[in-house]
Amino acid sequence: MAIPPLCLLLDIKGDFRSMFRGATSLSLDAKGRLAVPSRHRDALLAECAGRLVLTAHPHRCLLLYPQPAWEPIQAKIMALSSFDRQSSAMQRLLVGHAEDIDLDSAGRLLVSPVLREFAGLEKQAMLVGQGSHFELWSMEGWRQQLERVMAADDMTLPTELDGFSL
Repeated sequence: MAIPPLCLLLDIKGDFRSMFRGATSLSLDAKGRLAVPSRHRDALLAECAGRLVLTAHPHRCLLLYPQPAWEPIQAKIMALSSFDRQSSAMQRLLVGHAEDIDLDSAGRLLVSPVLREFAGLEKQAMLVGQGSHFELWSMEGWRQQLERVMAADDMTLPTELDGFSL
C-alpha cells in the first residue's frame, strides 16, 4: 500500500473556531520554552484548554496542533499498514515524536531537547500559522524555506489549485 503525500495525509479539518495564520519571530529561553503570542494563546486556551501536541515534520520543522485537531490525524496515520516501509516511517516520525504539551500559566510551551535538536531550534524560532495548526521553524530553516520558494522559476501549483488566483 503506497502512502499518500504528507499534505494529503494531514489534510483533516477540525471543527475549530480559530484560523491560525501569520508568522511570528519568537525567542526560546535557556530551558527551551517559548511564549505563544497572546492572540494565539487566547484561542488555544478557549478551544483546547491549552492542551497541544508537538511533533516532527519531514521538512525539519515541528508541527504544533491543538490536541483535539491532532487526534484524527494520529488515528489516520496509525490506520496505515505498519508493514509498509513508507507508512511505518511516517508513523515513527509523526506519532513517534509526538509529545503532549500544555501551555503554562505564563502562556509558554516547553519544546523538548529531542524536538529542538530535530528542528535545529536554538535561540530564535519562527511560529507560522497554517490554519488548523502551526509550524515551528529554526530561523535558518525558515530562511532556507523562503529562499527555495522565492528561487523557484517554475511555480507550478498542485493540480488541486488549477484555476486558482489571488
